[in-house]
Amino acid sequence: MKFGFIAHPTSMALKRHVKLLDLLDRGIAEQDRSYSHDLWRWRNLVPFTDFGRIVSARGAVCEGIVHYMPLTAEEMLAQPRAIARRVVEGVNSLKEQGAQLVGLGGFTAIVGSRGLQTLERTGVPVTTGNSLTAYAAYRNVLEAMVRLGVNPEDTEVAVVGYPGSIALAIAKLLGHDGCRLCLIHRGAEEQSRRGLEYLPEDLRSRVRLSNDMQSCYDSVRFYVAATSSGGVIDPYRLVPGSVVVDAALPRDVMPYRQDRSDILIIDGGLVSAGSSLRFGGESMGLSPKKFLNGCLAETLVLGLEGRAEPFSIGRELPQDNVLEIGRLAEGHGLLPTPMASYGERLTQADFDGLRRFHHPSGQPLTLAEKPQLRSEALRCFGEHINPILREFYTFNHIERVFSHGRGCWLTDLDGSRYLDFVAGYGCLNTGHNHPQVNAALQRYLQQEHPTFVQYVSVPLQTSLLAQRLSELAPGSLGRVFFSNSGTEAVEAALKLAIAAMDGSRVLYCDNGYHGKTLGALSVTGRDKHRQPFKPLLPRCDSIPFGDTEALEKALLVGDVGAFILEPIQGEGGVVVPPVGYLNRVRELCSDHDCILILDEVQTGLGRTGKLFACEWEGVEPDILVLSKSLSGGAVPIGATLSRADLWDRAYGNIDSFALHTSTFGGGNLAAASAMATLDVIASEDLPGNAARVGGMLKDVLSEAVADYPFIREVRGRGLMIAIEFQNSFGGGVEAFVREFASRMPGNAAGTYRMMPGKAKRLIREAIEELEKNFEEMFVLRFVTKLSQEHGILTFVTANNNRVMRIQPPLGLSEQEALHFVKAFAAVCQDMSTVVE
Repeated sequence: MKFGFIAHPTSMALKRHVKLLDLLDRGIAEQDRSYSHDLWRWRNLVPFTDFGRIVSARGAVCEGIVHYMPLTAEEMLAQPRAIARRVVEGVNSLKEQGAQLVGLGGFTAIVGSRGLQTLERTGVPVTTGNSLTAYAAYRNVLEAMVRLGVNPEDTEVAVVGYPGSIALAIAKLLGHDGCRLCLIHRGAEEQSRRGLEYLPEDLRSRVRLSNDMQSCYDSVRFYVAATSSGGVIDPYRLVPGSVVVDAALPRDVMPYRQDRSDILIIDGGLVSAGSSLRFGGESMGLSPKKFLNGCLAETLVLGLEGRAEPFSIGRELPQDNVLEIGRLAEGHGLLPTPMASYGERLTQADFDGLRRFHHPSGQPLTLAEKPQLRSEALRCFGEHINPILREFYTFNHIERVFSHGRGCWLTDLDGSRYLDFVAGYGCLNTGHNHPQVNAALQRYLQQEHPTFVQYVSVPLQTSLLAQRLSELAPGSLGRVFFSNSGTEAVEAALKLAIAAMDGSRVLYCDNGYHGKTLGALSVTGRDKHRQPFKPLLPRCDSIPFGDTEALEKALLVGDVGAFILEPIQGEGGVVVPPVGYLNRVRELCSDHDCILILDEVQTGLGRTGKLFACEWEGVEPDILVLSKSLSGGAVPIGATLSRADLWDRAYGNIDSFALHTSTFGGGNLAAASAMATLDVIASEDLPGNAARVGGMLKDVLSEAVADYPFIREVRGRGLMIAIEFQNSFGGGVEAFVREFASRMPGNAAGTYRMMPGKAKRLIREAIEELEKNFEEMFVLRFVTKLSQEHGILTFVTANNNRVMRIQPPLGLSEQEALHFVKAFAAVCQDMSTVVE
């Protein structure tokens, strides 16, 4: 059986979409068959799609075509008689193309008195689709209640648009489920008395009628709307926790910025098909099967059933018909789930954010309530910290909430354990919750030491830590400034250097990373991080990393006062410089009176196999920057170590000694944690273990991935390792477009050549960015598979999303390292089918 469907745009933007379709359809036909007067004549309907052969989950088969009437609802209502004639003409044209049943979308049914006039004038069975729309909206309301843990019998639902056909059907169904109903109708108050006549007597005691939407806003939290006028619900008047199932076209919810996270507007009356239902001509599984309007879906279901009959016609929809079409639709694989809001798929997390308004316990959740606690944490993070990052977690299936950590392992609220190869991006060299560090913190708190006494007295633990760091650091770094993070420590280093140096310029390295505060950004070598915040600090210039000739050339100008770099570029992708590079840098800086600042925020404290990475070449910096693992990851801390004479030049008098301070920097609690951490690093020889296990890991991993061409390199030192991917998609998108365009009617290449130069340039740039995104997407699938299938946490580096970081705690065992290699090799095997 073949069906036809007459759709119409529900907004001016969608009307323009239809106009584009019309122009492209005619243009391609002209290019394919040459110019013809008939191609550019007025036409009643715009062809949209031919579904071809449709096969349902039950194996039922039909065909279908969809055409657009290129008018909005407002335009049709302004000329109902003319539109009624056009609808009749459209139905007859679809009949001529073989349609045995025609579905009428939205207002194309209303202008024909809900399809009755169209049926009389054409003799072709027509359906408005209102029965399946009503069924899907009804199920949407019930599912929302289930997800929010609400009992229908305890709930009042406002049904807006009563006694219209859809609203009336939904009211009856919800009433029989035990809901109390507030029926909102238009018209005079006396109509309220007659409105009850449409309902069975057993429902009337749980119903109130009103012609005033204001009567609902203060007390009702569930709404289902299906008027023919639109724009009757003010989203800003809804109480927190409200859910509106909006099945109306145009929408019954007034134009809305979607700027309230405490309400939910559901696109009501939609159904979606899974992979069990197939449209003919699908390519790559792509076909319009998600969020189909109920009116179209009902026509499709009747076509699959071979029922050329006027199923939903007239003002009242029999309840049995509504339930029947819903049952038939689900049997063919068309379900009212997933639900959507403004075209975006809804998940349980969207409902979790509203649960507190329906169950106000007043008590915070505990670990005993793990599923709810996880949902609440994710909601709070997305709502109050970073909604885009929350979406990124969900998109890549890494939206975990951890509740326990020990050593190299983490346990989430679901009870799953993960081997942590990220370790706080280098913050956890001693692992999660090292017992010795925890014990030191507990002793400190139990003894009630004062934490913040700096600048009014000498802080005990902080002073002892400064002495300890000065003894451990390479060279003569006799002064220490304490802060709270790596980027703050870099800021302190830059200010100290600028205050002490004779030159006017500061050099830094391309692809380097020193933090995201303004000063640190000024010496960070990736424009993506810098561009939105320009202008940055003046007098900061970059040179290539690992290039001593470029450094010497810059120094010979004579105006460089300081040079900041990382011994190994961490966020740049674990880039290791040539052997002897740091030594030569030290020599050049000494020869030209240039202050050498080494940023060991990530490389320091044992990560590379020595306590400080500069010790591999015996280099002594003028300023050394530390943070991340200095406190074992327990308390935020940063440290900027410098030569005493440099500090004296910058701050060594009564006018300047307090030019750079920090309220929380230098607190005793952080210092106590750092002292314990340094003890653990020494007593457990974590640098030695990093060298031994890291060397073995790198060698075995390199061997395991040697046969996979998408792995460019495994590199690094100690347990600071990177896996760089080289899975280029360059030229792939353009080839894809050419391959398909060349097989389509028309002259796609000629059309492209006729585009303005700016449009072509933007298209090329967009294609290049898209291809880069595919490369990064490939790496993130490794991240997802390692965590989902093997319980291993990894991530990419900040400057290069094609590089996976391998930075576990330094206590990693050989067995844990080999477990990672085995898992990574298995993922390589799986993913090799994507690129072979």
